[in-house]
Amino acid sequence: MNTNQRHKQSYRIPAKTGYALKVSKGSLLRITDLEGQQVIDFVAYDAMDANHRLDPGVTMDVLRTYRIKPGQFVYSNQYQPLLKIVRDTVGVHDFFNSACRPEMYEVLYDKKDHASCYHNLNTALEPFGILPPDQHYPFNLFMKSVVDSEGKIDVVAPDSRAGDYIEMEALMDLTIGLSACPCEESSCNGYNCTPIQLDVEL
Repeated sequence: MNTNQRHKQSYRIPAKTGYALKVSKGSLLRITDLEGQQVIDFVAYDAMDANHRLDPGVTMDVLRTYRIKPGQFVYSNQYQPLLKIVRDTVGVHDFFNSACRPEMYEVLYDKKDHASCYHNLNTALEPFGILPPDQHYPFNLFMKSVVDSEGKIDVVAPDSRAGDYIEMEALMDLTIGLSACPCEESSCNGYNCTPIQLDVEL
């Protein structure tokens, strides 16, 4: 028997929904955009301490950039590396934007009770004892934010195509949550929400 053989589990996450699970230190997480131009809100928590979590602002502070590359780390609010970027077929993601939430859709699009990443993540994380925060600040996979010379930030259609993925290594035991963003009102998801896939290999 090959003792180095890794075990893989795959999870298909339908469009506009969320999912969460615990992963062990050393796990490889591959998150795939199955049909293209689909944003995924990704959050991660220390499995032993929900107050220790992924922090986009800290990550940008350590990296001194909003563009992350293979070999670099995603950091926590305690300035500890949580995940290592192993492979990335797109290379364009977002650290600026918070999770969409019903209030956003009501203010910006005059739509009430709209599905949201905030709700998706809360629902997915609840079984793990993670209480809803005032807001989620995710690592927004495949989301493309363009910053102009005057500092204006625009969200445009993602560069990701069908089958593109990002692969990360968990550097500690984590509880992770993902939301296939349900926004069809802007170019954020190319005006069309689609499913995603999570593969966990250990």
